[in-house]
This record gives sequence, C-alpha cells and structure tokens, in this order.
Amino acid sequence: MRDILKLLKSGNKPSLLAAVVNTVIGILKAIAFFFTGNVAMFAEMMHSFGDAANQFFVFVGSALSKKAPTPKFPNGFGRVVNLVCLGAVIIVGIMSYEAVIGGWHHLMNPVESGGYIINLSVLGIAIILEATVLYKAGKEILHEVGIDKGGMAPLTMGFKNLNRAKPATKLVFMEDFVATLGGLLAFIAVLLAHFLGLLVAEGIASILIGMMMFYVVGKVFLENARGAIGETDEEMLNHIAHIVAEDPDVKDIQRIEVIKEGEFLHVEIVAEVDPSHTVAYVDDVRDRLMDIVLKQKGVRDVLISFDEDDGVMSWKKSNSPDTSKQTISKLPE
Repeated sequence: MRDILKLLKSGNKPSLLAAVVNTVIGILKAIAFFFTGNVAMFAEMMHSFGDAANQFFVFVGSALSKKAPTPKFPNGFGRVVNLVCLGAVIIVGIMSYEAVIGGWHHLMNPVESGGYIINLSVLGIAIILEATVLYKAGKEILHEVGIDKGGMAPLTMGFKNLNRAKPATKLVFMEDFVATLGGLLAFIAVLLAHFLGLLVAEGIASILIGMMMFYVVGKVFLENARGAIGETDEEMLNHIAHIVAEDPDVKDIQRIEVIKEGEFLHVEIVAEVDPSHTVAYVDDVRDRLMDIVLKQKGVRDVLISFDEDDGVMSWKKSNSPDTSKQTISKLPE
C-alpha cells in the first residue's frame, strides 16, 4: 500500500487537478441541467464528467508508468501511460457521441429551457475554472521543455510546445482548451436563445462541443497509439548521436535508437571503436558515454555496445551548429 501511495505522489499533477476541478464543474452543470433542461448545459455536463474520468485515469496511468523496471519487465512501465490514454479516450468518445446526438435532437425539435440565470452563472464559473486549469497545464508544458516564463506565455507558448510535452500533460491541455472554448460556446448559445429566441443555438452549440471532443479523441488516440507501439524521438536521436560522435574514442556510430517509453526515453547505441583498444579501455569509454547520455533530458536507461571500426562512415555530421539538425546518414534496415 505504501508503494502504491508513493507511486501516486509521482503522478502527473495537472491531470489530478483537472480531474478534481472537472468533477466539481460536472456536478454544478448536472444540477443546472436538472433545473433548466438546457441541452447545451447537458453537452457541457457530459464533457466535464468525461474529462474528469479521463484525467483521473491518466493521473493513475502516469503514476504507474514510473514504476521501476523488474526482471519480468526490464524496459519498465513507461508505455502504461500511453495505454491508459488510449482507454481514456473511449470515455470521451462516448460523451462526444451523446453531446452530438442530444444537440441534433434539440435542433430538430427546439424546446425552450428556463433558468438562464442559473445556466449563465454555472457556465461562467466553469469557464473561469477551466481556464485556470488550462493555464496551469500550459505552465507545466513550459516547465517540461525547460522554458521559464510567466504572464500569458503558458497559453501562447503552450500551443507552440505542445508536441514536446509529456502525454498526460498534453492530454490535459488539449481537453481543457476544448472545455474552455465549449463553455464559451454554451454561454453564447444561452444568451442567443433567451434574448433573441434562437432556440436552435443551444443545439448547434451542443453539436459543436461534441465535434471538438471528437477532434481531441482522434488526435490523442493517434499520438498514444504511436507511443504504445514505440515511437522514435527524432530530435533527441540526433542530439544524442551528435554527443556520442563527438567523443574522441568513437570512430563511428553504427546504429542508434531513441525510443519513447511514455514520459521517458530508452536509448540503444552501437558505436565503432579502434580494434587495438583493450577491453578495459573500451569499458571506460562505455562508462563515460553512459554517464553523459543518462544526463540528457528524459533518458532513463541506456544500452551501449561496441564493434570494431570498419573504415566506412555510417554517421555523417552536418555543418549546422544546431545539434537538433544533426542527421544520421545511415540507419539499420
């Protein structure tokens, strides 16, 4: 039990915060829908409960992914977070479907709902809370990529660096962006329905909210499917290859792999060295390289092996000083 609690403490904090906030918001929206029967509020309620369940599972998955490797699972549990995200999007997909269907029925048979003050009050509170979580998720993204900026940077730069964020943080940011935008759509729909008599606005808002949720489902599913299979981190591959190739004892890089294992990176390197070196000397080279590679951001385990220099260059340096632009000229088929 103590080990489980220790693991949970290392879980993704933005996803836990988002799960708690969305649960509170979902309850408020459920109460508002019960008293008003507003279909846009129904879509928002489904959205919030779906996000809450989703983000809670992601929090648990991100914690379990940090479990240390075992003899039975030597590569660790990093991909657990990808598998959990794949399961979690099913929940969001069901909620998306219900939101679209509910909106379509209202569009075909518009019914006036009451209690617009309740609806606007709940939606206003929800928008503020969702925007707060979105901002915190944006700050976490900047923290993960090594950027220290405040103000509006977590929102503006959060989108720019979204692809470099951890799977759990990325999911929270995307879901809460859609949730905040969906809340604004529902707020506008309630105003249009009450003051202009455009009852169909609530149905249209519900459909749009559902479609935005479907977009998140599709994007998150594809990204985590790649992660579950084992996706190469091209930027880190080129960066680590450059570092290894700069070592004076490395004549060439025969093969290098940098595979994403959830939030971590698994690195395998086959380097070529001078065949005249002793085993003890080459072992010192391995220790030196492993120490350097393990210090790189996100790298958790490294496997380095050596072969004798065959005189044929497999790795070609570019002239660019930017290490992210270094390229591997030949990789194993």
